[in-house]
Amino acid sequence: MIRDARVLRAGFVPREVEHRDAEVNHLSSVLEPITNGEPADTAIVTGPSGTGKTCISQFVTERLREEVLDVEAIYVNCWRNYTRFRTLYQILDDLGATIDIHRQSTPHDELIDRLQQHDGPRTVVILDEVDQLEDPSVIYDLHSLPQFAIICIANKEEELFSRVDDRLVSRLRSSEHVRMDKYHDEQLYDILSARAKWGLDEDVIIDDQLYRIADAAAGDARLAIGILRTAAGKADRENYERITDDILLDAAEDARAQIKQKSLDSLTPHQRIVYDIVREHGPLGPSEIHDRYTEEVDDPRTKRTVRAYLSKMTQYNLLEADGSSRDREYTAIDQPSPTLAEQGD
Repeated sequence: MIRDARVLRAGFVPREVEHRDAEVNHLSSVLEPITNGEPADTAIVTGPSGTGKTCISQFVTERLREEVLDVEAIYVNCWRNYTRFRTLYQILDDLGATIDIHRQSTPHDELIDRLQQHDGPRTVVILDEVDQLEDPSVIYDLHSLPQFAIICIANKEEELFSRVDDRLVSRLRSSEHVRMDKYHDEQLYDILSARAKWGLDEDVIIDDQLYRIADAAAGDARLAIGILRTAAGKADRENYERITDDILLDAAEDARAQIKQKSLDSLTPHQRIVYDIVREHGPLGPSEIHDRYTEEVDDPRTKRTVRAYLSKMTQYNLLEADGSSRDREYTAIDQPSPTLAEQGD
């Protein structure tokens, strides 16, 4: 049943992308100077979860590397590498320049010096989930190095800007901004249809089922592809000749649970404490959440940082916010969204 499992994986970058031509062209034009050995502007790619921000950024950099020999690309997941040291170390590691760097004792300045001394090909650095950085000054570190072009990926511009100092805000505001909107159902159908065509045997899934997946995913391509992948895997393991509606129903619930668990596993230690407080005691307002949080940790973050945590977890459907900004309260989301069957009825 599964012809090419890679096509159904979350991080797969297709040879052609659906319904993002304008964004691809915009980002390509921003990076074009590095093909001539010149510095490129920083690009800020924003949009809700599941709109293709990471996919488009990797697609453009891969095409760039196919066209130009002296260009490299580095991808950094800032949710995983959320400290300044981890981010800088990851970049240097990909450049092969960490042989004598000690994680425990090497100062940040040494890492910056290493990057300044880098005389290899011009390099595009993709900082994914850049608003997760505990110390956003790493953006400034890279911004000042002309041999590196930066793509910053975030859900919302304003949340990125609210966490950086004025000198960097002015630079970021003058950067090129590539904005992604949620997909329409027809667009999600096209994305799913292409994945099914290349990843699955013929007639494994019908158009009506693809439309139902698109409807259930509500504009989130990551969820839509996750439902298709989960359904195909279950049908394949159980030796079905095609994906049935019952399998599809289970897959929708399982895919949502998998995405939620992945988001939970990605939380930083401080974010996880905030989440657990809301889950155990919510609904709670930001001030009470911060008060409880400061009682549990030795080195608490600021109220503004905790508010950023809450916003991020809301965007990833871990928390639900109710009320205006003045009297907002947060609750953990435990119940799944409407199922594929309910939306199909």
